[in-house]
Parts: sequence; structure tokens; C-alpha cells
Amino acid sequence: MISVKKFSLLLTGLLTLFTVGAANATTAHASSPVNDYISSQNIKPAKVSSALWGGFPKNAYRHGVGKPEGVVIHETANPNSTIYNEIAYMKSNYRNAFVHSFVDASHIINIANTNYLAWGVGFPGNSRFVQFEQVEVHSKSAFAHEVSNAAWYTAYLLHQYGLKPNDAAYDGNGTVWSHGSVAKYLGGSDHTDPVGYYSTTGKRYFGKAYTMSDFYGLVHNYYYSDFGGSASKASSSASATPLDKVTYSKLTTTGKLSSKYSSYRLYNHVKNAYASTSKYSWSSVKATAGKKVYINDKGVKDKAGTTWYRMTFSTAKNAKQYWVYAGAVDVD
Repeated sequence: MISVKKFSLLLTGLLTLFTVGAANATTAHASSPVNDYISSQNIKPAKVSSALWGGFPKNAYRHGVGKPEGVVIHETANPNSTIYNEIAYMKSNYRNAFVHSFVDASHIINIANTNYLAWGVGFPGNSRFVQFEQVEVHSKSAFAHEVSNAAWYTAYLLHQYGLKPNDAAYDGNGTVWSHGSVAKYLGGSDHTDPVGYYSTTGKRYFGKAYTMSDFYGLVHNYYYSDFGGSASKASSSASATPLDKVTYSKLTTTGKLSSKYSSYRLYNHVKNAYASTSKYSWSSVKATAGKKVYINDKGVKDKAGTTWYRMTFSTAKNAKQYWVYAGAVDVD
């Protein structure tokens, strides 16, 4: 965290010789009271506002890479400040620490060029990650809006720099980092944000702690719904043309292939929700009307309102998963 009250991080180095293996994208469709509320209330993320300040130093990311390798999520640990107070204070104290952007319930404000590193997590993380702060908010709606903004902005940054979602919390390899994960796996700090803020605020307004796993699931969903899972070349003003946006929710049930199943197709993702989607023939799974299936996820297209199910044909741990239109399945 980088608190208005207290700055303790010092710039301890700009370059690192450490290397970390390339991270592979993971899959998650997290469901939580906060994420479900965001979906049910049809909360839309704020647009990114550019308010770049020329006073921040411009130092390159680590040698041999030259661009961000992930995103670090912070929170300010100050319950009494506003986003504009935080930005003003940071400009006055940037020699101690600074981040690239600030997020609250209504804003995503980029203040430092993300093509250059920030000083938010110490060495060696500074030379590897885009970093942004969340301002503490104080209502159910505000927290849901802030989390939505933060997750969408994380997905936006990953897309901008040619990265895919991968939760770093489990092994220190990935593209989505809390400040706590950086401290745990890379050092340079002893901070744990935004874990405590998420947990406390989730309990206060939604009756259940919000976790970084929940947040990662939201990032994953935004990335593959709004950005098609593809990546663009780095640009300070990168944007993406969204495909069909899908709201996902966990579902554990069974069903049977309907009498009309052959009118539809099997896919590896919800149709048109991804930049590229593979089709599979029913003969490849020895399909017959009435064949039992095991359903583990549900997706509803926001605009069309159509429902899709992710299913397997066995309970084996490595069973291949397929997405189908709801008409192909009679759900138990």
C-alpha cells in the first residue's frame, strides 16, 4: 500500500537480473457475492481518464524485457482520503513512491505513463509491473463499482501489453499480482494490500470476505469478454473492439442432451465471445439424445440474453470441456 499518511517504500533499484519463467494463462470464472452483484446490477466499468503528469521520472522496465510483465493492485490504507487528494499528495511526494494510476468507484485515472516503471513495490518488482492504487470507499455500491473498475482496468492493461491473465498468488509466477504477493515471492516490501481491505469491506457490505481469487476471476472474465482474449501492441492509449460480452456464473449440476442437440454445435468457448473459437462434431463425443452430461459453468450473453453451458461427458478430472447453447441440453 502507499498511504497518504505514510510512505515507507524507497527506490532500491531499477534493474534486476532475476528471471521468472513465462506464465501460462489460467482459467477461472469466480463467483462471489460481490461479483454476482456486479453482474446482477449490470455495473459498467468507468472509462480510463488520462491525466499524465510530466514530473514523474521515466525509467525503463527491466533490461532485456523493456515492457511490463504484469499488473500490481494496491490500496491506499487511508479511509479518509479522496482520489484527487491521493493524486495531489503523490505528485508532491513522488520521490518516495508513486504508481501509474488511481481507481475509485467512479474513476480510473492514469497519472504516469505506463510505458515507464513506477516506484510502488521496491526492488525487483518496480522494474516489472504496471501498478495502480484503489482508494478506500464506504458503501456496498461504491465497493462493487470500484472492484469492477479495478478488475476491468487490470484486464485492459494486460491486453495493452500483450499479456494473458495468470494469477500469481499461488506460485509467484503470473501477470495479476497483489502487493502482498509481490512481497511474498519477490521481496522488496512487507505490505499485504489489498487483501485486508478486500476482506473487511466484503464482509461489511456483502456478508463474505472478498478475496484476490474472486478478483482474479473478475479480471479473467473481463479479459475474455471485453478484449476477446487477444493482445495488442503496447500503446499508452490502446483500446480493443469487444466481442460478445458474457456474464459467467458457477453451476454444478447434470443434464441430458436434448432431442434437438444435433441442431447446435460444440465449442471450446461461448460462441463469438472469443477472438477465435473451435468447433467440435457430435460424432467425436459419440453423442446421442438423452446422453448424460455434467455441467460446471453457465454463461449468459449480455446483449442477446442467450444462455450457454460448459459441460463434460464424464466426471474424470481431465475430462474435456465443451460449451453448448442451452437448447442442446435438458438441465436437471
